[in-house]
Amino acid sequence: MAPFFEPHPYPGRLIVVEGIDGSGKSTQLSLLSTYLVSEGYDASYTEWNSSPVVKDTTKRGKKKNLFSPTTFSLIHATDFADRHERSILPPLRAGFIVLADRWAYTAFARDAARGNDGAWLRNLYEFATRPDLTLYFRVDIDTAVARITGGRIALKYHEAGMDLGLSPDPITSFRLFQTQVLAEYDQAAAEFGLTVLDGTRSIVEQQREVRKQVKPLLKGLRRASSARPKPAGV
Repeated sequence: MAPFFEPHPYPGRLIVVEGIDGSGKSTQLSLLSTYLVSEGYDASYTEWNSSPVVKDTTKRGKKKNLFSPTTFSLIHATDFADRHERSILPPLRAGFIVLADRWAYTAFARDAARGNDGAWLRNLYEFATRPDLTLYFRVDIDTAVARITGGRIALKYHEAGMDLGLSPDPITSFRLFQTQVLAEYDQAAAEFGLTVLDGTRSIVEQQREVRKQVKPLLKGLRRASSARPKPAGV
């Protein structure tokens, strides 16, 4: 069986957050990271599309809109494979908690929404380690749009799916594209048993739930002797 479909053998823990743009997942992962470190756990962080091996190529390709849906998918798979080998497996083997902002499910959702075959995508990422916990922060499109447009001057070209020619208006294109992405996420959540959280709740409420979901995974992990006492509240 491929690694993606069976529990991993490493002493560390792999915790993943997923969701459409504007879901608030990155905020929750950052809060979780701060909490875990304050509790004395060894934590490592990785994010989508950050490998130095393909970063410059990806930037140039996006700027000139050179990618087809297939090449766009392959460049992200290359990025993922490099990070998986260099910055994900080593800390997992060392007993760290690896916190990942997006995993292969992002490809299953975004790349399928761009027209790539779902079975082909799953085969492409079959080498990936299966997460111990994947938190899928689900929000409706209106909430996502309000958050994205409220915090920026403009939407990013590919984030809005402008490369697909859905609409000349960035916000309309974002709605159309992210609606398709959301549908693919929902399918992946059911298929792989992702833990679905209500991303429309307050940051504090969500973080309480995140820590509740993560707590069982912490059993048996080493902690620094200097870890501070557990804070009250969240």
